[in-house]
Amino acid sequence: MSTNIVWHAQKIATKDHEMLNGHRGLCIWFTGLSGSGKSTLANAVEQSLYQMGVHTYLLDGDNVRHGLNGDLGFSDEDRKENVRRVAHVANLFVDAGVVAITALISPFHADREKARKIFAPGSFIEVYVECPLEECARRDPKGLYEKAKSGQIRDFTGISSPYEPPGDAEVTVNTATMSIETCVQYILNEVKTRLQI
Repeated sequence: MSTNIVWHAQKIATKDHEMLNGHRGLCIWFTGLSGSGKSTLANAVEQSLYQMGVHTYLLDGDNVRHGLNGDLGFSDEDRKENVRRVAHVANLFVDAGVVAITALISPFHADREKARKIFAPGSFIEVYVECPLEECARRDPKGLYEKAKSGQIRDFTGISSPYEPPGDAEVTVNTATMSIETCVQYILNEVKTRLQI
């Protein structure tokens, strides 16, 4: 924790940004195994919201590791720090009246709960992208499961590192049994209720 710092109050408040944007700020937090479809759904939801005139920004797990979190590996501690940093960045967007969309494996329940607590009540929607491990491994869009099984990748979620599924996510979709369009509609129903649009 930093020391010798004081919070500087800003003249433009969250409600002012929201009034200008025409909607509330909100975080949509996608979690699930690699290959479950998080990024695909996050992109589809963002496209739908954009077409509705909603201001959005997508923080994809792989993308943030190219810059902001480029110094982090995949140990349990680094995964926790990855979630913490992304949550704080997403909250800055929410403070600006933007819908922040995150797509991170975020495997540990405790870390997702810490992320939730950063946001004002009602400003966080957890979306569990459920998909059986076997199906994720069959899809293997990045070839990571094969590398993990052969020992080329350590600390790989679902193979050599655990994933703790949410028990109380606001939205759960199963990409093994539901179409992308159906999943997006389920998610948008919750989002539109929160945004009051």
